[in-house]
Amino acid sequence: MKRALGWLVALVVVVAALLFFLNRGDASPGQAPVLAGAPADAPQLARGEYLTKAADCFACHTMPTTGKPFAGGIPFVLPFGTIYSSNITADPDTGIGKWTDDQFVRALHEGIRADGERLYPAFPYTSYTQLSRDDVLAIKAYLFSLPKVSAPNKPNALGFPFDQRWAMGFWNAAFFKQGRFEGDASKTAQWNQGAYLATALGHCAECHTPRNLAFALEKSKDLAGASLQGWRAYNISADPVHGVGGWSDAELASYLSSGHADGRGSAGGPMGEAIANSLQYLRPEDTAALVAYLRTVPPQEGKDPIAIDAKAPWALASSAAAPGSTTAEGHAQGLKLFAAACASCHQWNGQGQQTPYAGLLGTRGVNDPDGSNVVQMILQGVHMRVHDRDVYMPAFASAYTDTEVASLANYVIAQFGNKEGRVTPDAVAAQRKQ
Repeated sequence: MKRALGWLVALVVVVAALLFFLNRGDASPGQAPVLAGAPADAPQLARGEYLTKAADCFACHTMPTTGKPFAGGIPFVLPFGTIYSSNITADPDTGIGKWTDDQFVRALHEGIRADGERLYPAFPYTSYTQLSRDDVLAIKAYLFSLPKVSAPNKPNALGFPFDQRWAMGFWNAAFFKQGRFEGDASKTAQWNQGAYLATALGHCAECHTPRNLAFALEKSKDLAGASLQGWRAYNISADPVHGVGGWSDAELASYLSSGHADGRGSAGGPMGEAIANSLQYLRPEDTAALVAYLRTVPPQEGKDPIAIDAKAPWALASSAAAPGSTTAEGHAQGLKLFAAACASCHQWNGQGQQTPYAGLLGTRGVNDPDGSNVVQMILQGVHMRVHDRDVYMPAFASAYTDTEVASLANYVIAQFGNKEGRVTPDAVAAQRKQ
């Protein structure tokens, strides 16, 4: 018995030493590319505000229902349970008001909290590790300049063994590489700015790159598209058919800065939040840098690639005011629902009226037979404020049954995407829970 216990203790010591070796902190401060909106000579708080917006901290740490910035409480429903974002205001008791500079840097660079416990990668420290120390401390200074909010953190709802934070040491050893951003001397300064924005600050891969069974990013499929929280984050690699390689620079810049590009689509869900809370605030020079970087991401077809039909015959046969005589045959219920609640804004030909955000023709959502984003748009609607303008679509989750939502989604996919939708009432019911 004693010998067995001794072997167990020895094994624990060896594993602990191995984890320490594999997860040693990289103490290098790093040197970030100079962003147009955060020049090195700007006051630290001004830099911190810009960087905090570029990092989209607001979206994950602010509950829309409470309106208390950075007080946490956002649920992230994952395959192994639910994780809630934490209070990152300077409140000393429920927030991070007692954290030192080094503790804050360690959280972003290493994924370790002030109390030494490991963070889950739902917090994107796997991307933030690339941030320079100066940029991290500018973000901290800005957060600490804001009003303190007393809001206790919600306990995560995770089953064993996922509730064991220490086990994240093994995950980090397998999937996490610490280190600051390293520029590519063979690329332009603009490209390096865009790479820093996309990979470190904006952490685009966290949503747009598929994950493996261990919830780690599949880096060989960078930006090839993924699904999360019931939404589909589209392929944004340079693939000219299934990604954004066929978009013009102006279209990409418009979408990133306003959430809309004519003939390409409008943002909603998590991407709408990213536009409203983060991307719209980028300086035009930084948006252009982000576009330059995205142009060079290796093309990926991605899983369940979407083929766009920008000339869906039933939409082209319709006028703005009335459907064509053979519009979307076999979708009588969906047509009736569209006529009652949707046609006045989106129009029968999908061109939209009053606002270009209502255009449907040529968008990826209506060309996706799975219909994830169309269903979520119907259920949740859209409400974002971009450049002093409200973009709004009402939510119909309480107005329609699962069967009605499925019928409406399949009609929209047929009418404007020329595809046979695969949305079922069961699928809608599942998405309501996301």
